[in-house]
Amino acid sequence: MSTTITTARTRVFALFLVIFGALGLLAAFALSNEKIALLKNPTDPLGCNIGVLVKCSTNLDSWQGSVFGFANSFIGLMAWPVVITIGVALLGGVHFPRWFWAGLNVGALGALVFVGWLIYQSIFSLDVLCPWCMLTWSVTIPTFWMVTLRNLRDGTIAAPNPVKQVATRLYGWVPLITLVCYVIVILIAQLQMNAIPRLLLDLRNAWGL
Repeated sequence: MSTTITTARTRVFALFLVIFGALGLLAAFALSNEKIALLKNPTDPLGCNIGVLVKCSTNLDSWQGSVFGFANSFIGLMAWPVVITIGVALLGGVHFPRWFWAGLNVGALGALVFVGWLIYQSIFSLDVLCPWCMLTWSVTIPTFWMVTLRNLRDGTIAAPNPVKQVATRLYGWVPLITLVCYVIVILIAQLQMNAIPRLLLDLRNAWGL
C-alpha cells in the first residue's frame, strides 16, 4: 500500500475520532449540566425532558445513571477528550506504539459493553430514551468498530491473515455496520417499548401539533 493511501486513511480515521469525540463530549457535558441542575432544583423541569418517552431525568435519578457512585456522564468528560486528542495528534503526524492502540481498543470495548448495558437498562428497566444518552450510544458504536477493525487490519491486534483480510474489507463498511447496529437497537426498543409511536407523540406534543 502506498504511503499516500496510508496517510489519507489515517487522516480520515483521525477526523472521525475528532468528530465522534466532540459529539460524545457534547453529550457528556450536556448530561453533566442536567445532573447538576437536577441536584440543585429537583422539582424543576429539565431541558432534555421532551415527553413521557424521551427524557433524561429518569436516567439521571436512577442508580443506573450513577453506577460508580457519580454520574456516568463524568466518565465521558474524561474519556472523550482523550479520543479527540488522539485524533488531533494523528492529524499532526504523531505515530503511536502498538501498546497504545491496544489500550485504546480495550477502552473502546469497555465503552461498548457499558453502553450496551445502559441501552438494555433504558429499554427494559427504565422505559425511557434519554436524548443525550442516545447521542453517546450513537458515537460509541462506530468508534469501537473503527478502532477494532483498524487494529486488526494493521496487525496491532494479533490475528491470523484471514481475519486481517476480513477486517480490511469490513473497515470500509463501518457506516453500514453502524447502521445495522442502530436498526437492531431501534427494533428492540420498538418491540419492548412501542417506542416509535410514543416518540412521535412526544414530538407532536413538544411542537404543539
